[in-house]
Amino acid sequence: MNPFQSVFEAIGEEKIKELVSYFYQEVETIPELRKLYPEDLAPAERRLYLFLLQVFGGPQTYSEERGHPRLRMRHFNWEIDGKMRNHWINAMISSMDKLDLDPNVRELMLNYFIKVANHMINHE
Repeated sequence: MNPFQSVFEAIGEEKIKELVSYFYQEVETIPELRKLYPEDLAPAERRLYLFLLQVFGGPQTYSEERGHPRLRMRHFNWEIDGKMRNHWINAMISSMDKLDLDPNVRELMLNYFIKVANHMINHE
């Protein structure tokens, strides 16, 4: 069983969609993050939404459409250092803060995001 299944059960698709929407609103306000994306954020927003649905125990649409996530490989084209990691994680934390999340669910999600953000660092 997916250890994050409880996240999907607790918050459902709509809250994940809200989280992703808030995240990309944050991206728009952080020049260092914004420059990593094309002008149209909609495709990236959809990919993150599908990815988080899958990670947190929902439908497996992301893998059905795109295959294995291979996060480091997919992000290797961008220099991700500690500062960029902090921009990303701060945007995600700010987005999570806009949702009314159970503290235990929030902690599970935050721990996942921190672990993944740290794993994405590919540049000093």
